[in-house]
Amino acid sequence: MRNFLICHRIPERTFKIKGHYFPVCSRCTGIYIGAFAYFVYAYFVYVNYSLSLLLCACLMVLPTFTDGFTQLLGLRESNNTLRFTTGLLGGLGLGILVKALKWMIIMGLHPL
Repeated sequence: MRNFLICHRIPERTFKIKGHYFPVCSRCTGIYIGAFAYFVYAYFVYVNYSLSLLLCACLMVLPTFTDGFTQLLGLRESNNTLRFTTGLLGGLGLGILVKALKWMIIMGLHPL
């Protein structure tokens, strides 16, 4: 039984090494790696969460959404390399957004 809360885990959309499939699909692998990489980066380097950075982060998520949504609609078929690449970019963007939200909560700032 697949756990759809984490990932659909369709074998054709999942990386495989020596006959063993990754626990998540290639897009989710990219998202998790991208977000984790940003969290590690932000731990060591101070990041000023400006409006332009938040806008950039939103734009970084857009290719992931576009790739997944156009594939869902059947407009085209994606491949694992594109899924991973857009997932990596989207994961970085999501990491920025999550850390910015945390920063706003800690600092007592309101988004508007």
